[in-house]
Amino acid sequence: MCRDQITPAAQDRFLSVTRSTVFVVVTSLLSSCVVESEPVGPTPGSPAFGGAVAMGHVQTQVDFGPRIPGTEGHEAQLSWMLKLMREHAAAVVVDTFTHVTTNGDTLGLTNLLGRFAPEHSRRIVILAHWDTRPISDQASDSADQVIPVPGANDGGSGTAILLALAPLLAAEPPPVGVDILLVDGEDYGHGIEDMLLGSRRYATTVSEEDRPVYGLLLDMVGDAEPSFPVEQISAQFANPIVQKVWRAAERLGYRDYFPTSVGPPITDDHVPLIQNGIPTANVIDFTYGPNNSYWHTPEDTPDKVSAGTLGIVGQVVVELIYSGG
Repeated sequence: MCRDQITPAAQDRFLSVTRSTVFVVVTSLLSSCVVESEPVGPTPGSPAFGGAVAMGHVQTQVDFGPRIPGTEGHEAQLSWMLKLMREHAAAVVVDTFTHVTTNGDTLGLTNLLGRFAPEHSRRIVILAHWDTRPISDQASDSADQVIPVPGANDGGSGTAILLALAPLLAAEPPPVGVDILLVDGEDYGHGIEDMLLGSRRYATTVSEEDRPVYGLLLDMVGDAEPSFPVEQISAQFANPIVQKVWRAAERLGYRDYFPTSVGPPITDDHVPLIQNGIPTANVIDFTYGPNNSYWHTPEDTPDKVSAGTLGIVGQVVVELIYSGG
């Protein structure tokens, strides 16, 4: 997966920024991200997010098996997500496309977008990837490295939160337009050329009419011991969005889980959106298990994911939306 810490060369390639610029922006963010006088408590009228519901969605996804493009599990999950989205969204957009990998394989991929409160011209997009990695390349035992990643946290957690959010948005219309975007093909390749495929597709094809004012990415958001420091690329290119999200967490009393310290830059699905003029913040806990030992391994299973953590992140997203986006 592309969420290893980005190298300076890769940072130049994708973002064309210098180390000094990153340092200045990140240093300023430390003192500006969250104000200390935020009101306490959720926005009146905002719905309660169900962490247990999201946890059920995590288990359902893992039960499908690996969600690798071209597999039965991938097809089963797509059908399931499409059914859920059609039950709740005002409009559903299914975008199928293909990608030829550097090895010459042709992948059939699908982005799924659910539109809520379409009457609002001001819109935000909240996204997660729903595919899973074909190999456990970080497994300590070389024999396990050919096993597909179960994807309970990496793929399953963000998707679960978005699907659990859909009925809340349908029942309690939000004050801003919300597009839930489930992107495919994030985690397929060995190199970046065969990754972030769905987010690239969305970022380069979204129409001006449907273009959101900003985005929020949820990735690896289910760890039983959560910590969501500010991801560095988000800090530099989506600082106002970072402030909105971390202030929402502050109001809910979740500051311990959303520290304002800035972590390393992570190449993830927010990068193509940023490159195409949509400022997007990444909520990610990149320390998954002791020494990150569950990431990209067969250990990424539902018992490592917490309904409590899913509930915390889901409620922060709810607060972000219902406080006006």
